[in-house]
Amino acid sequence: MSTNRNSIYTADAYYRLSREDGDKAESDSIVNQKALVKEFLKEHPDIHIYEEKVDDGYTGVNFVEVR
Repeated sequence: MSTNRNSIYTADAYYRLSREDGDKAESDSIVNQKALVKEFLKEHPDIHIYEEKVDDGYTGVNFVEVR
């Protein structure tokens, strides 16, 4: 398999709530996860975020996929 160094990749960024954040408007873990993703992307300029998804207050029980 050959790799093209000029390839551009798109990805969704998915951020998930930590139970320790309680009922804040936007949890500390979401803010920290966004910062980590931005730092990662600085080192990987070939990856572009297509969409950001935030699971801030939902659980696996009530999470519904929207298409």
